[in-house]
Amino acid sequence: MKVSVCIATYNGEKYIVEQLTSILNQIGRDDEVIVSDDHSSDRTIEFINSLDDYRVKVILNNGEKGYTSNFENALLNSTGEIIFLSDQDDIWLPGKYEVVVKHLEKYDLVVTNSKVTDENLNVTHHSFFALYHSRKGIVKNLINNTYYGSCMAFRKSVLNYALPFPKDRKVGFDIWIGLVAEITGKVFFLPEPYLLYRKSAASVTVVGNNLLTRSNNPLSEKIIKRLIIMYYFSVFYVKYKFGKKEINF
Repeated sequence: MKVSVCIATYNGEKYIVEQLTSILNQIGRDDEVIVSDDHSSDRTIEFINSLDDYRVKVILNNGEKGYTSNFENALLNSTGEIIFLSDQDDIWLPGKYEVVVKHLEKYDLVVTNSKVTDENLNVTHHSFFALYHSRKGIVKNLINNTYYGSCMAFRKSVLNYALPFPKDRKVGFDIWIGLVAEITGKVFFLPEPYLLYRKSAASVTVVGNNLLTRSNNPLSEKIIKRLIIMYYFSVFYVKYKFGKKEINF
């Protein structure tokens, strides 16, 4: 089956070549890497093009600016039956592609563990899962999300249910895909690390082991965000259970 790796970039010139190289060394000759760029002001696109690999396709995000919209643009342009999500500054460890594709023969969405590193790839935490108490579970992840895009891969069938993403951008695209997969298919958290998650100044994810320490946002804002996610998920759940396959928000 054809595989699409979807990456959202913005001013990622520092690490994007290293990340793409780690991916291109593993994927097949008929696979693709869809890079959606949010109009970077640095040399990100130039560096990507310098790889001169026909499997890499760069498109611009001409919709709403931002992380979720940028990933949505990449996903909408993907053509593979299996989809990997990837950040612009991490490193795929050897075996990630092969192991995950194998597990997707049985499961609809797979989340792999990773090692957390500093900007120079010195490991600071050997298990992202242990740090975040990662595991499946709808209620668990509604309260304390452990679905992170850089660690996720899934079948196209999951994406068909998940798109379009909720218009309220407080609903992260990765938790949305994870929760949709829990309802529509089977999810597996793979404990072996197959990614170096680089914790740089530009990283979106904050390293912290509970809801209160993951960001500096007020607790009230965090609660409101989760109530919004619960609302959209409840609407999806009811419509899906009553047989409405096309679910638009």
